[in-house]
Amino acid sequence: MREVRRPTVRLPELEPYKDAELETEGDYDGLEFADADLVGQSGHGARFMDCALRRCALDETALSRARFIDSVLEGVRGVGTDLSQASLRDVEVLDARLGGVQMHAAVLEGVLVRGGKIDFLNLRKAKLKDVTFEGCVLVEADFAGAELERVSFDDCTLSRADFSGVRMRDVDLRGVDRLDIARGIDRLAGAVISAAQLMELAPAFAAEIGVRVE
Repeated sequence: MREVRRPTVRLPELEPYKDAELETEGDYDGLEFADADLVGQSGHGARFMDCALRRCALDETALSRARFIDSVLEGVRGVGTDLSQASLRDVEVLDARLGGVQMHAAVLEGVLVRGGKIDFLNLRKAKLKDVTFEGCVLVEADFAGAELERVSFDDCTLSRADFSGVRMRDVDLRGVDRLDIARGIDRLAGAVISAAQLMELAPAFAAEIGVRVE
């Protein structure tokens, strides 16, 4: 079992973001977005390098194909944020409160998701490498068809997760408080679980292979 590489984000001195609207294909370098209302705005294809987004409202914000590099998203909140096909490399997501986030076909490498709660996270066909979920709540996260390599869940709640068609390698699920898998119980090859979790999942494993327990 190879350990997950955690990101080390050291932000430079940041300039405050002063523009009213995000720009499609915009280029943002060394900026701090503090308490910004980005609701409904479009930053499709934008690049965020050495940036911090703190306490920003991201309801229906379009950030598809955006790239976040060496950046921090702290206390962001919103419903329906579109990060489909986005790229996050060496990024910290701290205390986020998000719902219905679209991250299908996204690429996450060297990402820490710490604290907060994310409902209905769509990571279908995404690629996750060196990703840590720590102390967070994930409700009905959809990993269907995703690739997970060196991914860990530490002190997390994972409720009604969908692992259909997932490919796993060095995935550590032992830190999940209660491993609640809605679909894809047969796709846990490449993951590590605890003995207690095995007992919890035993009825689901039995049902998967057609064993009746009486």
